[in-house]
Amino acid sequence: MTDIKQWYISNFDLFEESLNGSRETPFHEVRRSAISKFSELGFPTPRHEDWKYTNVAPMLEHKFKLPTEAAKVPKEVLRDFAFDKLKENLVVFINGLFSEELSKIDLNSDDIIVSSLRNAMVNHSDLVYKHLGRYVSFEDESFTALNTAFTNDGTFIFVPDNKVIEDPIHLIYISDGDTELVSHLRNLFIVGKNSQVKIIESFHSLSATTYFNNLVTEVFVDKNAIVDHIKLQEESINAFHISNAQVQQERQSVYTTVNIDLGGGLVRNNLSVLLNDEHCESHLFGFFLGQGTQHIDNHTFIDHAKPHCFSNELYKGILDDKARGVFNGKIIVRPDAQKTNALQSNKTLLLTNDASINAKPQLEIFADDVKCTHGATIGQLDDEAMFYLRARGIGEEMAGAMLRHAFISDVLENIKVEAVRERMDAHIIERFTKAHK
Repeated sequence: MTDIKQWYISNFDLFEESLNGSRETPFHEVRRSAISKFSELGFPTPRHEDWKYTNVAPMLEHKFKLPTEAAKVPKEVLRDFAFDKLKENLVVFINGLFSEELSKIDLNSDDIIVSSLRNAMVNHSDLVYKHLGRYVSFEDESFTALNTAFTNDGTFIFVPDNKVIEDPIHLIYISDGDTELVSHLRNLFIVGKNSQVKIIESFHSLSATTYFNNLVTEVFVDKNAIVDHIKLQEESINAFHISNAQVQQERQSVYTTVNIDLGGGLVRNNLSVLLNDEHCESHLFGFFLGQGTQHIDNHTFIDHAKPHCFSNELYKGILDDKARGVFNGKIIVRPDAQKTNALQSNKTLLLTNDASINAKPQLEIFADDVKCTHGATIGQLDDEAMFYLRARGIGEEMAGAMLRHAFISDVLENIKVEAVRERMDAHIIERFTKAHK
């Protein structure tokens, strides 16, 4: 493991040389601190409590390279990933590098900024450096430290006060080529007071080559703002996908996220939400479908720091074949957070005896006037429901697909963009049907 750690550290020296003027910015000292922290932390092992059920050793067998130039991808490819009947602002990345040619941004407003992070560091430096690295910490998280050290591109979204963006902003990440690459994508979303925005992120692959996406996203939701955030992960089965997201909410803001994992060989999502003022609402929904030998791990952390806030969390999984899942959800209610209302639920279907799930819902309550519930269930398809459908002439494959879709419907119905919800409905039913033919 020392050799592979040194590989990343030595790549930092090459990365520095490629930065040119960016080395002179104050943020470069943050990069240096991050690589120093990564050197100290190294990669996590199952001996670390937070990584007890997820072993990243298979990822460390590869010496991934940083991309130097975006692969050429024909524009027609986007038809498979953009959404029909939906006017979208598209921000496209190929192998972690922004593609101006494929992106399309039409916001009809000069003060809303949707840009690659690299360009924003030059054109909106004061705004970017005011927020970048402020919400997420790399002090005890190796992959965040690694991402911070190599931060160079990603998406910057700034919505000023009192703006409502009707059409979603869709960030499309495409991996392609025959070289084993690593992308340290870094996103920064700032949503001002009384503003609203819908953000969709989707991850795709055009080849079977092994690659590694190491993503960090910071989201700041100011007073009375509303953010709907959808993340659709459909990476190659040979991909490693590590995602760390930190959300900070201010007074009376509403943040809703729907996270769907369908792809990836080894997937780890860390999602942390800080309710930093009174009357905030957080809604976290997730669905993961594991097949073959996929490993999908979701860690969530909701921090109720102030009173009169509400959080609602529902994660569901379906695991087939020899797939493994992990759900670790933690809610902390701090002493000042009286009148907190927090709900958390995790439910998983295991379709074979070889599939497995480790579920760990956690509550830490330091206030005495709160309503909090949490729980986890693990089960199999209902035989009586299957018999009922088969007795009405529905084939076994379709009956199973219908039951699995019904199981996850209360997650999918929270996708507020109709075109996305319809596409995911049809796509997931197709996956369910094919899986048992």
